[in-house]
Amino acid sequence: MIRKVRNPFVVSESRFGRLLVTFMALGFLALVAAGIGAGWATGQNESHTRSVNHTYEVELAVSNARRLIEQGEASRRGYLLTGNPEYRDAYHRWSAATPAALGYLQGLTRDNPTQIATLGQLRGEIQALLTQRARTIALIDAGRADTAVTLFRTEASVRRLTAIRDAFERMAVTERRLLAERDAAQQRSVRIFYGILALAAVLLALVALASLLTVLGYTRDLARSRDSLREFNEHLEETVHERTADLSRANEEIQRFAYIVSHDLRSPLVNVMGFTAELAAATAPLTELVDRAEAEAPHIVSEEARLAVREDLPESIGFIRTSTQKMDRLINAILKLSREGRRVIAPETIDPGAIADTVAGSIRHLLDERGISFSVRRPIPPVVTDRVALEQILSNLIENATKYLQPGRPGVITVAGEARRDRVILSVADNGRGIDPRDHQRIFDLFRRSGQQDQPGEGIGLAHVRALAYRLGGTIDVESEPGRGSTFRLNLPKTYVSQDSAA
Repeated sequence: MIRKVRNPFVVSESRFGRLLVTFMALGFLALVAAGIGAGWATGQNESHTRSVNHTYEVELAVSNARRLIEQGEASRRGYLLTGNPEYRDAYHRWSAATPAALGYLQGLTRDNPTQIATLGQLRGEIQALLTQRARTIALIDAGRADTAVTLFRTEASVRRLTAIRDAFERMAVTERRLLAERDAAQQRSVRIFYGILALAAVLLALVALASLLTVLGYTRDLARSRDSLREFNEHLEETVHERTADLSRANEEIQRFAYIVSHDLRSPLVNVMGFTAELAAATAPLTELVDRAEAEAPHIVSEEARLAVREDLPESIGFIRTSTQKMDRLINAILKLSREGRRVIAPETIDPGAIADTVAGSIRHLLDERGISFSVRRPIPPVVTDRVALEQILSNLIENATKYLQPGRPGVITVAGEARRDRVILSVADNGRGIDPRDHQRIFDLFRRSGQQDQPGEGIGLAHVRALAYRLGGTIDVESEPGRGSTFRLNLPKTYVSQDSAA
């Protein structure tokens, strides 16, 4: 027996696959985490950027409102000193733009209670200042410039302007403080963003390094496995040749032994059958003698003698004949197997579909009588093998399918075939009674049968099929369930190679 060698490469390959999947999963998780972190950091950065831009807008609005107040005051004073209408027109433009500027500023600072409070104070001061300015402009327009100058000198506009400027400055200081805080927060979010990217890069680098080390280790294991397999293969061919020769010699010895045993068994069997025939021939005179004794002197014939001659002796002879006939069929089957083992295989190119059609034609009367539908599903790949052996295999399988039908269901038998690499798989499928899964292997053993024994046979056919399949370099198996039919699959090489040539 050839010793089975455990391939270490299988374990290494499985472990290598698991490691690579693990590292890929880690890398993917790192990318996902980096993406989530980068998205969060980007969102934070955008939020801080909007806050900074908002602060700049508030500062610009404060500066614009302050500029309008200052320009309005300068235009009023220019009109008061020179009486030039251009100063008055400029004053009206600045005064008209001031409410809108204050409203825009209020809209920008509505989320800041401190700025809202300061802006409320500003509005009161600015409204009072605008009222005083309007009186001064009205006096000058009425030609009362002296009165307007006297009013200007006595009014408290300077104090109001100072208060307004202080309020605007407080608002600006508040915004500058907010700007500093928001700038710092923006810088932190940027640092977090780059930190996340750096961490993701480190994780990816570690995963890549671990994957590289795993691949390198796997490559080294693969090289060692290849060296081991090369060394094993150097001795394997020689070992296979030796074992094949041993198996061939053992097979020849078994075949010779089967032939000798069968031949030796036939000699005493012939004697038994001959003496049984003589006993059967002697039964008739004995029966006549008992009949005459019963007619002439019935008192000398006992009941035991009468039963022995008329019932026991014929029944025993019948049993002996049945047993010897069965023994004769078994010996013939063994001799047939032995002769098949010694027959020289003659490979030729064969169409299995044509063989199946020939077999079906030879039993067409059975198919028609039993209402069986037979078909060959083409195309079927050709094979180079022994014609006689293949005919015997298909004939046995098809005839079995005609025997074991499911009652109440029309029989269907289909022969098909397909090529798989350098092999051809032939199948014979039926919709018969099926085979119990526990008997899928034992039905190929000699003298073993499965299910209800309501058909003639000695359990030789499938054993013969398996022996022929082995001789052709193939295998035979079955797929079946009770009540669902059976499918026998014959696996043959596309081209038969004899064991002697392979050795």
